[in-house]
Amino acid sequence: MYDFFLMEDQEELRVKLAEYRSEHQALDEVIQRASEGDKPVNLLHLQQLKKKKLWLKDMIQKIQSDLIDDIIA
Repeated sequence: MYDFFLMEDQEELRVKLAEYRSEHQALDEVIQRASEGDKPVNLLHLQQLKKKKLWLKDMIQKIQSDLIDDIIA
């Protein structure tokens, strides 16, 4: 019974990891387009996007670490 819950948790983590990676990539593209364009840039909004991207990167690393720890254990 414990193995079933562990497998379910790992699957949830993998799904969340994929979501975070996708969102991180999308934010990267938005930030890059905003930085390269000729239009004026809202620096506050750009800073918020960069903070969210950094938070996503941290969460991705945490989930990856959790998945590796579960495999080793």
